[in-house]
Amino acid sequence: MDKPNEIVVGDLLRQHGLRLAVAESCTGGLIGHRITNVPGSSTYYMGSVTAYAYEAKVRLLGVRWETLEKFGAVSKETVLEMAKGVRHALASDIGLAVSGIAGPGGGTPEKPVGLVWIGLSTPSLDKAWQHIWEGDRLKVKEQSAEEALKLLADYMQDKLSKTNPKHTN
Repeated sequence: MDKPNEIVVGDLLRQHGLRLAVAESCTGGLIGHRITNVPGSSTYYMGSVTAYAYEAKVRLLGVRWETLEKFGAVSKETVLEMAKGVRHALASDIGLAVSGIAGPGGGTPEKPVGLVWIGLSTPSLDKAWQHIWEGDRLKVKEQSAEEALKLLADYMQDKLSKTNPKHTN
């Protein structure tokens, strides 16, 4: 049986001596909840910032007002700034961020309910992925948290196993 992604991520972070910080918007702390369900996660998990409002994204994560005004909170540009910002704010090696429209309202033809961006920031990489999930608000949140942890595990298994795993700030 496969291990849950929060355990895989924890094992990889511990194995490589890396620290993680998470910036959450639409998931409302669900990723941090899952990570801290793993005993010993304080050795690699620095913490999370749940930044729902624009003001919180700006003040706590360093997202630029210009980015929010031009692209919106649910965008590649914003989620990358969130990931970089939380990485720097919590002195971590890896920043993971999620922003999306969980619904049932708030969607537009350009940005439908279920649209979620996931961002990853390391000293050598900034990358974002877009997803559109089906289901109600809780399903969108659960799928987003699961995918964020899966993408982080995949990144660490693909990237860190082939290079020097220790990043420095």
